[in-house]
Amino acid sequence: MNLDNYPLLKEINSPKDLRRYLVKQLPEISNELRRFLLNCVSRSSGHLASGLGVIELTIALHYVYNTPFDQLIWDVGHQAYPHKILTGRRDRMLTIRQKDGLHPFPWREESEYDVLSTGHSSTSISAALGIAIAEQQEKTGRKVACVIGDGALTAGMAFEAMNHAGHLKPDMLVIVNDNDMSISENVGALNQHLAQILSSRTYASLREGSKKVFSNIPPVKEFLKKTEEHLKGLVTPAILFEELGFNYIGPVDGHDLESLISTLTKVRQLKGPQLLHVITQKGKGYAPAEKNPVLWHGVPKFNPSEGIIDQTANHVPTYSQIFGDWLCEVAKQDKKLVAITPAMGEGSGMKKFAELYPNQFFDVAIAEQHAVTFAAGLAINGKKPVVAIYSTFLQRAYDQVIHDIAIQNLPVLFAIDRAGIVGPDGPTHQGAFDISFLRCIPNLIIMAPSDGTECLNMLDTGYHCSGPAVVRYPRGDVNNYEPSSPQKIEIGKSKLIRQGRNIAILNFGSLLPEALKSAQMLDATVIDMRFIKPLDESAILQAAQTHSALVTLEENVIQGGAGSAVNEFILAKKLKCDMLNLGLPDKFIPQGSQAEIRDSLGLTADKLTEKIKSFIN
Repeated sequence: MNLDNYPLLKEINSPKDLRRYLVKQLPEISNELRRFLLNCVSRSSGHLASGLGVIELTIALHYVYNTPFDQLIWDVGHQAYPHKILTGRRDRMLTIRQKDGLHPFPWREESEYDVLSTGHSSTSISAALGIAIAEQQEKTGRKVACVIGDGALTAGMAFEAMNHAGHLKPDMLVIVNDNDMSISENVGALNQHLAQILSSRTYASLREGSKKVFSNIPPVKEFLKKTEEHLKGLVTPAILFEELGFNYIGPVDGHDLESLISTLTKVRQLKGPQLLHVITQKGKGYAPAEKNPVLWHGVPKFNPSEGIIDQTANHVPTYSQIFGDWLCEVAKQDKKLVAITPAMGEGSGMKKFAELYPNQFFDVAIAEQHAVTFAAGLAINGKKPVVAIYSTFLQRAYDQVIHDIAIQNLPVLFAIDRAGIVGPDGPTHQGAFDISFLRCIPNLIIMAPSDGTECLNMLDTGYHCSGPAVVRYPRGDVNNYEPSSPQKIEIGKSKLIRQGRNIAILNFGSLLPEALKSAQMLDATVIDMRFIKPLDESAILQAAQTHSALVTLEENVIQGGAGSAVNEFILAKKLKCDMLNLGLPDKFIPQGSQAEIRDSLGLTADKLTEKIKSFIN
């Protein structure tokens, strides 16, 4: 990319360089940064609208705070691209989310400016509190600030952290990036005026001083408290945060650099926990993203001048689409079906269902724990809940799956999307662990489809189970799918796909095509196991007795996975059979395309064959 088109930005290799500019020059830097971000993401793909919305906020924070000595945390990290550009990674932005390229989220190993490695929401305040308490004890003079979106505040963890911070009262700043509303012109000036007042040392000292002076006069003290709350409550949600122990400041226009810098400069000097409410527009500065920030949140490569994302219908459906279509078909017949998602509706293929059956659809926001226990309550009262959730986010509701669903043996279907290799979003988003952490839970039925037809059949089978059931399926296009009425599958029954000799490959899930190609080269038997729990023990027993080696294949970590379940059965039966488990390694898997990652991990047909031959020999 030609940096000559960005004359100010090309001189900024760190926030120290940014601070050399005058405040009056910063608006032009923000314009260059916004254009640079747009041009980068249009070529690399990635998260766009969130970053466009925090250009000015990012500049102001690095301008006022002495990063990296002062510590800045971005919640989730979708919005951290401008931060990466200003912190020495500008020239590598075209590699973001690609194999061996920049990480898609803040990542400690990548930069000293990335304080917290992240990718899941609502962790920033807890981490900032820990940093602030450590600083309180070390007394180095370091400041800490975290930026959290209004959406991430729907998670209970954020409020748990705020409640604790309000009790401990360390010096820390929480910035709420509110991009779900706008500041209308007629109240904008008043909001800015109040923000300046509420962030000033004079206000802080007057506020505390007046409380001390009138502390022994209850009626006056109560009057002052109510007056202050009423004034703020007219234009801000201050009372809630004040009750949690934070001094509320704002709202501030998140695109007014002068106001942001002035406010942040004052806030940086204040003692105790502060909450700054910043109003931004997601997609700011790029009309298509402003108009439809959801569509432009995460984007493929596109032409910025056209402002169009190619949404041409793919003739090959995805697993998510099969799930969404199945939901709609079941809802036609069964009014007891209730579909639940923790802010994964679009990605899980539920948009059509939400439009057709709004009374049977519940998006509970970023609240995975609540989603699962909410489903438990619905099931207790006779509903048929289906919880659609990504594998990586189900990790956040593990206790609820055990305590609220499995122990009570409630009929809840978990449609686990993005199981296995997800790709460009990196370690925080790979669905690598769900088989391992679910397999040990009593009462669960766990299924892994090898193609689209199997997925449809398994969803319907799981829905009609009398207890909890799980269907885990990958991101992306399916194999072998013809829309039809679903067929019930016998619980725990595998399917022989190819008869060979000496070697039997026991396949769990979507790697079946690679297993079959490898089997052709090896003249091996292939069994599509279908069920991780319960296992088809009779099929395993027969395979062990008629083959010299068994090979298990899954897109889950090997430790505790489906292969481990087969190992346990083989040992329990004292069978004499060589065992080879193939799957994901004992490491966190970085970003890259699904094909690149599978190839690098040896999960393609040729590399599977090499591994099996090496093991046999």
